[in-house]
Amino acid sequence: MTTTQKDWAALIGRVLLALMFIISGWGKLTDFSETVGYIASKELPLPQVLAIIAILIELGAGLAIAFGWKTRWAALAMVVFLIVITPIFHGFWNVPADQAMMQQINFMKNLSILGGMLVLFAWGPGRYSLDESRLTAADLEMPRRRVTDAR
Repeated sequence: MTTTQKDWAALIGRVLLALMFIISGWGKLTDFSETVGYIASKELPLPQVLAIIAILIELGAGLAIAFGWKTRWAALAMVVFLIVITPIFHGFWNVPADQAMMQQINFMKNLSILGGMLVLFAWGPGRYSLDESRLTAADLEMPRRRVTDAR
């Protein structure tokens, strides 16, 4: 695989990984009362505040990952988010038998996504990202002529 192919694969993979969170966060935002109700059904405190936190993480970190901006921090936020929410919302061991398989699939899906976020945290966003395209002050500096350059 060439470097260009790896760069494109990293971009496409990063966008696909983020897409689920962007769509989910948007859905929570546009149907806020249903989101709050679902969180409240899990008997969690301050469901409105938790809904806002979920929206900020899913939309904010999701968009950051998609664009490759502060990617490692966004991936780390997703890791923490997934560690917290997965056993609460997909605890297949605490549901009726007719729901256990669906919840176990969702639990395992979240673990897989968590693994993807850890890979993103470890390796970064790839070449086609805002993180990699940012110029530093050193990039903008004009090279200085040294006395020895004239010789």
